[in-house]
Amino acid sequence: MMKHLRLSKKTLFVLCGFCLSAMSFAQSQEADTNRFEVMKQKTQALEEEVKGLKKFKVSGYIQGQYQWGEENASLKVGSANENPEKAFNRIGIRRGRIKFTYEGKIALGVFQLDLTDKGVGFKDAYLGIKDPWFNSQSMIKVGIFDRPFGNEISYSSSLRESPERSTVFQTLFPEERDLGIMLQLQAGKSSPWNILKLEAGIFAGNGIKMETDNRKDFIGHLSVNKSFGSNIKLGGGISYYHGSVYQGSKNIYTMDNNGYILSSDDINIGKFAKREYVGFDIQFSISSILGMTQLRSEYLFGQQPGGKSNSKSPNSSSLPSSDTYIRNFSGWYVIFIQDFGPLPLSAVLKYDVYNPNTKISENEIGLNNTTAGDIAYNTLGLGLLWRATSDIRVQAYYEIIKNEKTENLAGYEEDRKDNVFTLRLQYKF
Repeated sequence: MMKHLRLSKKTLFVLCGFCLSAMSFAQSQEADTNRFEVMKQKTQALEEEVKGLKKFKVSGYIQGQYQWGEENASLKVGSANENPEKAFNRIGIRRGRIKFTYEGKIALGVFQLDLTDKGVGFKDAYLGIKDPWFNSQSMIKVGIFDRPFGNEISYSSSLRESPERSTVFQTLFPEERDLGIMLQLQAGKSSPWNILKLEAGIFAGNGIKMETDNRKDFIGHLSVNKSFGSNIKLGGGISYYHGSVYQGSKNIYTMDNNGYILSSDDINIGKFAKREYVGFDIQFSISSILGMTQLRSEYLFGQQPGGKSNSKSPNSSSLPSSDTYIRNFSGWYVIFIQDFGPLPLSAVLKYDVYNPNTKISENEIGLNNTTAGDIAYNTLGLGLLWRATSDIRVQAYYEIIKNEKTENLAGYEEDRKDNVFTLRLQYKF
């Protein structure tokens, strides 16, 4: 009886131990389950945060450069020549860009700032609404962004093989951008129609400055780009600009034969002069054992209302009050880039021409109210690029600038001394 009782106690002890172990195990399992649920929730929250961060992108580049110029040169960094009798040099930050992009499923927002030793300014500020139905690359853009004209305007300054854009684009499209609304139509990448792209929109016509009048300009660009195999690419396009420029005074000068005729009447104030450009662009590249070979060119012509001393397009926060000079212009460039086989080096040769007044030339300039604003320029650029790493690029470039000569304007009897050398270091991130 006693033995049976002892066994029962032992059994009871074992059973209690088993129960306690089972309870402990169950509690441990429950704790593990809870921890797993907590970790799962934290992981899901982290994944959502990462997914959100992937929509946000920060990029940019910094271009620091040294420039040397002959006594009449105009440099892009530093101040003007303090001694007009001698050559001069400057050092500075040509561009310091930082770009913020947030891209969702059907919309994106972009801000781009330019921070240099001259101050802080903005470049891009726009939103885009993407095609939500057909998986195409179509989009509506609203805000400040590159004008859809030609190829060089939208070709990034961080990739361009010459330090600056061609003279004709610097004159007619100051700061490249404008305020407007634009429709971009392009099929998806898998479509055979993807080679075609149409960009067309309505713009303020005043660069990145705030709008100052009720008129709007139209700009459109139709382009085609196609690859032939993996080594050859060919592209091209046609552009059109139709706009107007506010007439700030009663004096309007228009060309008749080889000189200006003046229309002076108070009713001219507040009217608008026609601004119209037509452009053609072409791009070609081929890869071979010599490395990448590229050739690009553009030609444009049309009518440009400008001032007495230059033909620059409006880019001011106030309406002009000066006389209007209406000129027919033409301009073009061709650029050739040759890599050195597998080496990270490229040679660059560029030639650009801008003729602000195609009605007159040479010694006709300076007579019949014509001025220095009617003188044509051509620039021969010779450059070398070294892509030191995927992020760092060194650029050396020499520009030989020639002006049209005339005996009737002081300072332009001979070619002016305005050649420029640029040595640039760029870091892109």
